[in-house]
Amino acid sequence: MENIIGREAEIKRLTAAVNSPKSELIALYGRRRVGKTFLINQMFKNQYAFKMTGVIEGTLKDQFAAFTDAMNDYGYDLTEKPKDWMSAFIMLKNALKQKVEDGERCVIFIDELPAMDAENSNVAGAVGYFWNNWACTHDNIVFIICGSATSWMISNVIDSKGGLHNRITIELPIHPFTLRETEAYLQDKHFIWNRQMALQAYMIFGGIPYYLSLLDREESLVQNVDRMFFSQDTQMRREFRRLFNTLYKRPDKYIDIVKTLSSSRSGMTREELATKMKCANNGHLGKQLEDLVYCDLIRKNIVREKEIKRKDAIYQLSDFFCLFYLSFIDRAEVEQQYWSHHINTPEVNTWMGLTYERICLAHVAQIKHALRIDAISTLTYSWRSKTTKPAAQIDIVIERADRIINICEVKFCQGEYRLNKAEYDKICKRKNTFVQETGIRHTPWLTLITTEGVAKGNYSDMIQSQVTLDDLFQ
Repeated sequence: MENIIGREAEIKRLTAAVNSPKSELIALYGRRRVGKTFLINQMFKNQYAFKMTGVIEGTLKDQFAAFTDAMNDYGYDLTEKPKDWMSAFIMLKNALKQKVEDGERCVIFIDELPAMDAENSNVAGAVGYFWNNWACTHDNIVFIICGSATSWMISNVIDSKGGLHNRITIELPIHPFTLRETEAYLQDKHFIWNRQMALQAYMIFGGIPYYLSLLDREESLVQNVDRMFFSQDTQMRREFRRLFNTLYKRPDKYIDIVKTLSSSRSGMTREELATKMKCANNGHLGKQLEDLVYCDLIRKNIVREKEIKRKDAIYQLSDFFCLFYLSFIDRAEVEQQYWSHHINTPEVNTWMGLTYERICLAHVAQIKHALRIDAISTLTYSWRSKTTKPAAQIDIVIERADRIINICEVKFCQGEYRLNKAEYDKICKRKNTFVQETGIRHTPWLTLITTEGVAKGNYSDMIQSQVTLDDLFQ
């Protein structure tokens, strides 16, 4: 059995469910390839009373065939095939009755539940009936429902207005690995890569365990990228479209949003996005953006003006695989050794700088730890000037209850960062504009987030605090 990397909080909650004195209904969700099924299988060692997996992009007939096959695999002989999901879950109840009444702890795992809702067959209603009218009346059932189509899981399970309303006892979103977990995974697989190499792998694969599992430790990262992305008919060239087909029934609009956001370094407000896409800025667009946030594909950064503005948030592409794909793979023709030939070019270096900024946004908890402000109440947001042209922007502002405000500047470079007068003046100008426009009365502290630290010089002592790449791995 493979080791489970990270997931400490999730393992703790699943262990508590197994030892619970009552039945538990667990909803597990997260984007494709993030390791949901692996986590459950490793936790329960495939010791299920029943398990089935919905057929991605399958018909309703395919789903019922999968259910029937799973029932047969677990030794439950069906006298007839189900005609709908209600009859299917009644059959499952009848099959499990004796085990449950004998006091056996029964683990039921339904994987890819959203796929089972083919042709709008109301599988969520059947699951709700199964739980409300039988499973929850016992004290020895662990019922796990899982899905990659996160928006479906949120709408039909977590925020259900029907039979599953307020019935979930444990909600478990599964997120991509952090840098620390990515490093632990690579070490577990015996990769001899330093943190700069692990960082670059994270920039490309974004902490998605399945993508990391495709790496070959006998190749350099550059060789791996050429093989996985730039060879003819490689799997990873098809993964982008498959990702969205798995998550959404109508993926094209979501792809358009992600592509539009990928073209913006600083991100876009909803109004800016609607203008760029030439679409209505209405509730439909808002729902699509919300779906993408739930799936960890985009990030919603709240902003500050005179006060915190949640409505005028800045949306930014945060999935590193999608960012890499749209930056380099989404082209008509690409040479097979493209990455080897372009690794140190200005284009790639610019992409690395942009991506490092977004990695820092994904590791604010680690930044706060490095600044030793874990115990202080904070609010993290972005800021964009309303007066300067082009608009000055600070991606990470940490407003603290001790009336200090960390204004974070992210600088990616190989080796120590050398802060010169011109760059220091730019940082100070942004800081002063921020204070003037927001009217904030907190004391502003300049914080530089670099890879290898700030080299000693005339301006290095003007920076109040520093965070390095090593801090992000904590």
